[in-house]
Amino acid sequence: MPSVTRVVLAEDEVLLREGLVGLLTRFDFAVVAAVGSAPALLDAARTHRPDLLVTDIRMPPEHRDDGLRAAVTLRAERPDLAVVVLSQHVQSGYAAALLDSGDGRRVGYLLKDRVADVAEFADTLRRVVAGGTAVDPDVVRHLLRRPRDPLDALSRREREVLGLVAEGHSNAAIAARLHVTEAAVGKHVGNILAKLDLPPDEDTNRRVLAVLAYLRAGG
Repeated sequence: MPSVTRVVLAEDEVLLREGLVGLLTRFDFAVVAAVGSAPALLDAARTHRPDLLVTDIRMPPEHRDDGLRAAVTLRAERPDLAVVVLSQHVQSGYAAALLDSGDGRRVGYLLKDRVADVAEFADTLRRVVAGGTAVDPDVVRHLLRRPRDPLDALSRREREVLGLVAEGHSNAAIAARLHVTEAAVGKHVGNILAKLDLPPDEDTNRRVLAVLAYLRAGG
C-alpha cells in the first residue's frame, strides 16, 4: 500500500461531499477527484486510477443504485481496486453485490451514520485498502435476522463474536473489545465455524467472506 492513499470520492450531496473531502484530507488521504454522479465517477476512476473508491450507493442520473453499479463495474475492470460504499439504509442485497465483486477483498459497506465516528471511519478505510473487508454492524445484524435462522445452534456469546468477525475484526481485536483472552476468541470462532459447517481458516478476510456467503445463502 502506498504511503499516501489516493481516493476518488463520489457523493451527490454537495455539503456532505465537501465534508468528506475535508475528513479524508485530515486523515492523510489524498482526494484526487470528488464527483457528484455515477458517470463522473466512472470517468474519474478510469482517469486517476485511485487506490480507493468511496461512493454513495444512490447517485444521479437515476438516483437508485447507480453508485453501486459503477463501483461493481470498476471492480470488474480492476479487481484490486479498494471500494467502500456508503448507504443511508440497510440493504443486504447491495452488500452481497459488492462482496461478490472481484475476489471479495478490499470492499466495505457502511451506513452513512457510521461516518460520524471519523477516526473509526478512517481506520475502516485503511483496513479495506490493506486488503480487508468491512461490513457495517447494522448490516450484519440484518443478515443475522431471518425467519429460519441458520444460527440457532450458536450461543449468545458466539453470535456476538460472529458479528465482530463479519465486521472484519481479527481475533486480537475481538478479544480487546470483549475483554477476554485471544485464546477464548479463537475457541469461539472454531465452535462457530464447526456449527456452521465452515472450514477453519486463520485468514480474517476469508473467514468474513465464508460467513457472509453462508448467511446470504440462508443456511
